Amino acid sequence: QVQLVESGGGLVQAGGSLRLSCAASGRTFSRHIMGWFRQAPGKEREFVVGITWKGATTDYADSVKGRFTISRDNAKNMVYLQMNNLKPEDTAVYYCAAAPSLRGLGVTPENYDYWGQGTQVTVSS
Repeated sequence: QVQLVESGGGLVQAGGSLRLSCAASGRTFSRHIMGWFRQAPGKEREFVVGITWKGATTDYADSVKGRFTISRDNAKNMVYLQMNNLKPEDTAVYYCAAAPSLRGLGVTPENYDYWGQGTQVTVSS
């Protein structure tokens, strides 16, 4: 069992930066793939980025490549999402998610078993 709590969302102007954090509880956190998803009003939840349990492999959505960076600190049970050069289209609720490592780094919500409550990111133009 893994419990996730996101923080760090807020309102920022276009071109600005935010850093999201995801605090995880559970003894097996380090054995989980971690992902960030986002959901804008009226849209489906979409994959943003994922990272394997050792951090060796990451996968980014094309829309955030070169602007967002995921990292994890297994000793602290934390996952981070550094978001730079934010755009209005990045506005959404951002969710942290966890999946067993054996399942592989997936890009669909169905691949993930555990979810945080979400944190709102709003980018003004």
